[in-house]
Amino acid sequence: MRYPLESSEGFLEDLLFWSSRFIRYKMTTLSNTKVKDKKCIHDCLSKLQKVPKTIDELEYVCKNARNAGLIGVNTYAQPIIKLYEYLKNLYAMGSIDSMKEIDEENLSDFLATETSGLSLASKRNYRIALLGLFGYIDKQNQDAQGNSHIYNIELKNIGAIKGKSGQKLPAYLNEDELERFLKGIEEFNMSQKVSCRNRLIIKMIVYTGMRVSEALQLKAKDMVLEKDLYLLNIKGKGEKYRVVMIKAIHIQDLLQDWLILRSQIEVQDGLLFCNQNGKALSQAYIYRQVEQILSSVGIRKEKNGAHMLRHSFATLLYQKRYDLVLVQEALGHADLNTSRIYTHFDKKRLLEAASVMDDVSKMD
Repeated sequence: MRYPLESSEGFLEDLLFWSSRFIRYKMTTLSNTKVKDKKCIHDCLSKLQKVPKTIDELEYVCKNARNAGLIGVNTYAQPIIKLYEYLKNLYAMGSIDSMKEIDEENLSDFLATETSGLSLASKRNYRIALLGLFGYIDKQNQDAQGNSHIYNIELKNIGAIKGKSGQKLPAYLNEDELERFLKGIEEFNMSQKVSCRNRLIIKMIVYTGMRVSEALQLKAKDMVLEKDLYLLNIKGKGEKYRVVMIKAIHIQDLLQDWLILRSQIEVQDGLLFCNQNGKALSQAYIYRQVEQILSSVGIRKEKNGAHMLRHSFATLLYQKRYDLVLVQEALGHADLNTSRIYTHFDKKRLLEAASVMDDVSKMD
């Protein structure tokens, strides 16, 4: 179904309408393999069908969809929501008055200001989101006479990167910081009712390097005890499975406490971890727990999220074993080059590079 580009309600209302329609469309095309709450996704789609009344309501719906397992929605939602606020300011200043006045220059200015300081990959995502939005509007707008307004936005000269984007070195915890963090997991004051669950999840991420999403979608049957080791059957990106191990001594007490509490809950889909209603936990919740623990032990990094624990595991693994294939297998990377980034933290190799001119300098 096609819609008029502009209505009688005004510029901001029209912009919100098209933003909502586009995000709803993307929700129906994104991978849904990690969706755990189908009813929530249905409710989100229904709310976007009616079009939210405010941009805050749109953002709230997108957060609910992401927490329900539609992870990719954030890639489109954040740039579009920020674009709305940017154009809203232009509208307030009288620089723009209708949907037809939005042009490539407006969008290039937006990208230049809003993506400054972001990684090349994030800049690319912003560009893709904007191209997607205006490409969608090009195809879906039509007036009573059957005419369409075509933006034909290209955004060629905004620093778009062809080929593989640059890869920024990830933040990670060194051995001393990991020791402090593990102590913080034990000592941080959490809600007593679920503290064993939260401590268990975070410890399992630290000791195996699994993604937060992988930990939260584990089922009870995916965890098997063999002698003094737990084997975890993990479903990673692209529906690829791998097995990781964790020594029972690290998690046994917490696991027993959690399983006793879990037995009193009607758990959905056999999940190993769930909230008190039996539903899947959100990644955002675990991220907050990790950030609070890091803060409690005085650790502050550029990115203080739970994914940093995965980088920390991989960095330490490479520093101890110097085996890229082992890192690749442990983390479930499809491409060995993805694992190669952790060689940048190899101080022994860097020292060799730093010493290469020593003999030459002695000749001075």
